[in-house]
Amino acid sequence: MRIARPLHFASLSIIFFSAALRADESKPVSNLKVGVAKVVITPPDSAPTVGHPRPTKGARDPLRAGVLILDDGKTRAAIATFDLVDAFDSLVKRTRAAIAEKAGVPPENILVNASHNHSGSDFDKNPEWADDVIAKIAKAASEASANMKPVTVGYGVDHIGFSINRRKVINGRAVVRLNPEGPNDQRVKVLRFDDGESLTPVAVLMHAICHPCFFTWGDNATEPHPNGFPMKSADFPGEAQTFIEKAYDNGTKVMFLQGCAGDIRPNLPGDPYRCADEADIQWAGRDLGGAVLKALAKSMIREERSKRQTHYKLKVASERIALPTKDGGKIEVELMAMKIGPYLLLAMPGEPMVEYGLKLEEAIADRAVPIVLGYSNGKLGYIATAAAHSVGGYEPTQSPVTPEAEEILLRGLNRMADRVVGDVFETFNKHPAEVKMRVEKER
Repeated sequence: MRIARPLHFASLSIIFFSAALRADESKPVSNLKVGVAKVVITPPDSAPTVGHPRPTKGARDPLRAGVLILDDGKTRAAIATFDLVDAFDSLVKRTRAAIAEKAGVPPENILVNASHNHSGSDFDKNPEWADDVIAKIAKAASEASANMKPVTVGYGVDHIGFSINRRKVINGRAVVRLNPEGPNDQRVKVLRFDDGESLTPVAVLMHAICHPCFFTWGDNATEPHPNGFPMKSADFPGEAQTFIEKAYDNGTKVMFLQGCAGDIRPNLPGDPYRCADEADIQWAGRDLGGAVLKALAKSMIREERSKRQTHYKLKVASERIALPTKDGGKIEVELMAMKIGPYLLLAMPGEPMVEYGLKLEEAIADRAVPIVLGYSNGKLGYIATAAAHSVGGYEPTQSPVTPEAEEILLRGLNRMADRVVGDVFETFNKHPAEVKMRVEKER
């Protein structure tokens, strides 16, 4: 299945004015409160570049982390995002502890997502920098918690054009090939949180699907960077964040959520693909940024604002499951569901292929608005589909888990969805015996 649209053009001179809404334009705020803060976490030169290891000096642009605190009056939750290659287990544990201490969020209600940036550093192997990252996250959590305000939530969808599948099956086996006919999902999903005072959102969550590997090793041939970009960078998610925030005169905070991008990469033809240059990264940043700005703007017209709720129920569920590994063992991973009113975040660790998101959306149907995340709450590696395992290729070969992991993951995430969507009888039955059984089962 491919979900794509033609490329759109985003002007480089887009400027949004933070005009106050008139009384007849404003929407009453809701029970939901949010606070947001971002910090710069750019690694020093002494921290080697990972994702695509290569010599680098300095940073083209800042790497950042963001913290969004949510509270519906009964439940408190948080989302933390990082311009890093993985949601390292230690990063997740320490981030949750910092946010729990500074913002009073239960650790099990904190979702940690990495952009899968290939031009940053390894959190586990650079302890001094890692300590600095956590100190900054603690500061961000304090700032976000201290500035909570009532909001409503808007939603929009647009499309990017720079992503492409990187697998093609030829003669019964998968080869590395930029494949425009392969499965892909070029939708950009956007949540905006508004306080009703102006056209500038308090916070923005943007979700897209593509490896942030514009600045790769290179193909040893294509200039100007045949051996990879020589500086650290947040890649296209960072470029898009900056583009959007500048459009709002830096009056909002934008956070990036990575989807199921295991087999999706930038469309940069080479041998087999080349390293990006400055024109390429600006193209991607403005393509994604322009798509987000269009979705944000449309979601503020009166017909769209009238659809917003005045009461948002916040629910979070998580579960640790065991996946079978190729060496005959098991590996334990965390699955999570977070529902913000009608919007359902489903999160898994590792690098799931794009089909995982598409299959989960199909299973959720119209029960909620699904936003499926990979690279969350732990590090795992590639998660190929069972069908991909049958034809081999890079992702199945590199994956630590067996083909049977697909069914286990999909079943587990659908189970998480049931718990937070609340439309399955077993999840909302109020009979005391059933409630007791459900609580014991969820422990």
